[in-house]
Amino acid sequence: MRVLLLYPLFPKSFWSFEKALALVDRKALLPPLCLVTVAALLPQEWEYKLADRNIRDITEEEWEWADLVILSAMIVQQEDFLALIREAKRRSKPVAVGGPYVTSLPKEAAAAGADYLILDEGEITLPLFIEALKRGEKTGTFSANGEKADVTQTPIPRFDLLDRYAYDTMAIQFSRGCPFQCEFCDIIVLYGRKSRTKHPSQILAELDRLLELGFTQAVFLVDDNFIGNKRNVKLLLKELKIWQEKNRYPFRLITEASVDLGQDKELLEMMVECNFYVVFLGIETPDEESLTLTKKFQNTRDSLSDSVEAITKAGMRVMAGFIIGFDGEKPGAGDRIVQFVENTSIPMAMFSMLQALPHTALWERLQKEKRLNTGIANGNQTTLMNFIPTRPLEEIAREYIDGFWQLYDPQRYLDRTYRHFMLMGKPRNPVPRRRMNWPTIRAFFTICWRQGIVRPTRWKFWLYLVNILRHNPGVVDHYLALCGLFEHFNEYRTIVRDQIEDQLAEYLAEQKRIEAYKLEREESAVA
Repeated sequence: MRVLLLYPLFPKSFWSFEKALALVDRKALLPPLCLVTVAALLPQEWEYKLADRNIRDITEEEWEWADLVILSAMIVQQEDFLALIREAKRRSKPVAVGGPYVTSLPKEAAAAGADYLILDEGEITLPLFIEALKRGEKTGTFSANGEKADVTQTPIPRFDLLDRYAYDTMAIQFSRGCPFQCEFCDIIVLYGRKSRTKHPSQILAELDRLLELGFTQAVFLVDDNFIGNKRNVKLLLKELKIWQEKNRYPFRLITEASVDLGQDKELLEMMVECNFYVVFLGIETPDEESLTLTKKFQNTRDSLSDSVEAITKAGMRVMAGFIIGFDGEKPGAGDRIVQFVENTSIPMAMFSMLQALPHTALWERLQKEKRLNTGIANGNQTTLMNFIPTRPLEEIAREYIDGFWQLYDPQRYLDRTYRHFMLMGKPRNPVPRRRMNWPTIRAFFTICWRQGIVRPTRWKFWLYLVNILRHNPGVVDHYLALCGLFEHFNEYRTIVRDQIEDQLAEYLAEQKRIEAYKLEREESAVA
């Protein structure tokens, strides 16, 4: 069996980083870990080719070669995902699909022509799919019916299928699931509230494989909450520290965690010793009432700003997610988020309007309250809310546009980044650096030209760079990388403003039409 694995395009988003990636000759931030894991779960006597549409087009030879086409996608990839299904069917190829989008909304993939719907976790449903193929079945839907996979049995992903020069950061996974109950989150719907973890030996074997294949990038542990099972995480970190020391710290590590990480000094220390240098936190909002309403109770137990400071001082850069539009939210939420980001000096703040994702507790509640709109949430930052909020949508959208614009003002971004790195604890281990090749040299001079010569912030850029070199030189490459990322945010804040304003204008025009129609009906009834 010759299998063509296809990964659909992501639209331009907060995380796409096109301009910044181009500086270092990379084409995408992360590889499709889902598909290389699928390739490892399928029969190894089959042949595989992977085409990631985010780094290149699919060739005619690949289409002709394939006996079977397999796709995986998240909701944000919806448009290209459905187009690829239709193209594969136009070429008379059998199509199997899976991933979070298909699991949440299988009817859309079926309507586009997919033959096999492989829902839930592949460790359980891919064997069912393989048995159906052996029986000669031409279609089928395969579900785990609530069962969750034993990830200790998950094989090493087929990293050999990846173009190692195309991606800025590699990806592996330690756990699935999260113990919390945030109303808007689909992770607990897809993977459950029990954090299931791999054995430490599996993670070390995956890192060994990356080293063997010559990968030199940072590694992102893509767990939605890396510390969801603290006992097992600490067991991993004990062995990971030994592995890093033995191999001379070849990888810098990134992950996502709940904000209570800042209250566990032992865990913080262990992570830093293992070369974790970036962590993403879901802070969402500094408004405690909104956090309580959306059942994000873990963010109300301790000071959010103290947690951010503790993590930063320990030696990890904090990225954070923020949301506007919760029920009962008071006016000025956008300004309060901006002020929190400024006070905590978080350089990268992912700011979004709330979206109701399929089958979440928020989705179910809004459906009962008849407040859901017909549009499906796409998880992007350039989309209006897909439900009727409790305060005027126009007010929320205006606060969102203004907040995003302020967050990525050149001076504010540079100031926050500098303050963050001056606060950050010094690196304790040898820092793996990018090779001094032409793309790296070119990236350095491009950043210095754009931010040190062209922009009005040029004097601050040089002053801050000198101070970083004097007071915390171990983070200078990390600091410059954040300066490079501004090339993306400077463009993206304009995209967010323009697209949200266009959608808002359409929404307000439609509301006027509805009001005019209602008035006309009332006048007709009176007459």
